[in-house]
Amino acid sequence: MIIVHHLENSRSQRVLWLLEELGVDYEVKRYERDKITSLAPPEMKKIHPLGKSPIIENNGKIIAETGAMIDYLLDHYGEGRLRPATGTDDFERYRYWLHYSEGSVFPPLLLRLILMRMASAKMPFFAKPIAKKIVQGALDGFVIPQLRLHFDFIESELGKSEWFAGRDLTGADIIMSFPLEAGVSRGAVSNNASNISRFLKRIHARPAYQRALERGGPYGIVK
Repeated sequence: MIIVHHLENSRSQRVLWLLEELGVDYEVKRYERDKITSLAPPEMKKIHPLGKSPIIENNGKIIAETGAMIDYLLDHYGEGRLRPATGTDDFERYRYWLHYSEGSVFPPLLLRLILMRMASAKMPFFAKPIAKKIVQGALDGFVIPQLRLHFDFIESELGKSEWFAGRDLTGADIIMSFPLEAGVSRGAVSNNASNISRFLKRIHARPAYQRALERGGPYGIVK
């Protein structure tokens, strides 16, 4: 039995969705975030030294990193589903987006979140104007332009095809779901990004996606 160590309101929701699409039996062990820091609880470090979600256990193996999990699960349970045939152009696109999600578009989203929290953090009154100026400078000078660049690129790519790697849903779409949901939820995606909006409506309407929400519990990033 696969065990998913699932942190509330996190990227591990994608792993639940993948397992529902594959129709694989699994167990969910839920963890709540620290009420002050929003970080994963320390008991997750008993599963993996980094203590970050998602983590899956299967036949005594511990697997971390969402992209690695997607490839592992498709290798063992995919039976040719949710991944284009190797050697095809669609497979190259699949592999690109599988790495792009965590390696390119998510870092500026995370940096934006950290900077926004810094701006609202408690500090001596005389330090607030300085902190806000530094935060705003970083947002305006780097983070926001980077996010605009990435989401404009994604919007353009989704104008070529309904899915990221061909005519059918693949693991690339599953891994790309979180940064797009996060981008929309946090106001980083333009209201004019109609292709992104349609993509999210398509995935949210899938029965497997809805079942994953039921298994995973509260997922406030989806409005």
